[in-house]
Order: sequence, then structure tokens, then C-alpha cells
Amino acid sequence: MLSYTELKPGRVIVVDGQPYEILEYSFSKMQRQKGVVQSKMKNLINGKILSKSIHSNENFEEAEVEKVDVKYLYNHRGEYWFSELEDPSKRFSLTEEVVGDTGYFLKNNSKVEAVMFKNQVINIKPPIKVDLKVKSAPPSDKGDTATGGKKPVILETDAKINVPLFINTGDVIRINTDSGEYVERVEKAN
Repeated sequence: MLSYTELKPGRVIVVDGQPYEILEYSFSKMQRQKGVVQSKMKNLINGKILSKSIHSNENFEEAEVEKVDVKYLYNHRGEYWFSELEDPSKRFSLTEEVVGDTGYFLKNNSKVEAVMFKNQVINIKPPIKVDLKVKSAPPSDKGDTATGGKKPVILETDAKINVPLFINTGDVIRINTDSGEYVERVEKAN
């Protein structure tokens, strides 16, 4: 069991029978009162964020979460299909609800991390940065880049993000999958 002082960002605990990852943790103490931890945690099964005050008398079970590399195959009608790396015949699927916004950054036949809890895949984590091709971008006017503005583009995975004005259709750009934001241009279109 973990006491409230052992809870740190990144640690996974069990709350009401479900695994939660600690996102934020701040300790506060009022005069003559026991310390209280203000926390934000993410449910790893449904993705919901929970704000919770944790008192010094509370203890938590550390969730036994296993991370396994798998291969993302494709998505079809709201189901995302994966296979084991060593045995491609062993396939499984997850619904759009489980995959969530992560699905916008999954590229066919790419390696991703499956998060398992009690021998069941509960979440998928793509690499922190992925390179994706710009499928469509509005044209830029000459001189637009001086203002440092942004414009919306659609990527090969149908994700919509804002990028600098100099990005064009066919460019390959690097995306931070945690924030969903543009990082840099990797390859310029011919």
C-alpha cells in the first residue's frame, strides 16, 4: 500500500477498482491541520480526468500495469486492430472510446505500446513523437511567414492540427503525441 506521500506524477494506483495515473500532485498544509494532497489523475480505462483531495489517513494500492510493444495494423468502422510483434496471427481490437484521440496519431504498421491491467489491454500509447504527411493544407501567401501565424492542416491520419504558415501539402512533419502539437518539419514536399 502507498501512503499519500508516495504518490508522484507518473505513478499508477487503483481507485475504485480501476487504474489511475497521477498527472499532477501538490502538497498543502494549513495551520494546525494535517497535510492534504491535491491531485489530478487520469483513468487509464476510460481516459476521464479526476481531481481528488487525498488526506494523510488514505492509502492506495499500486496498480500492476504492464507495457507491451504491439503493432498497429489499421482501423475499420470504429475498431482499431493490433497484433503481437512476435506473432502477427495473434490479433486484437480496441474501440474508438478506448483509443480516444491517440487514434489520430497511429500510422498503419507502426509499433506502439499497449498498456495492460489484469491481463487486458486498457490503453495504447504511441511514441512521444511521430512523423506524419500533410494531406491537405490551405495555400500560403508570399510574406505570410513573417508574421509567425498558424493555419489548420489535415494529416494522413485525418488528424487536424495547427502548423506554421510555411507548411504545405505533401510536407512530412513531426508531431508531439502527448500535446497533439506541431514540433518541426522533417521533409519538404517536392
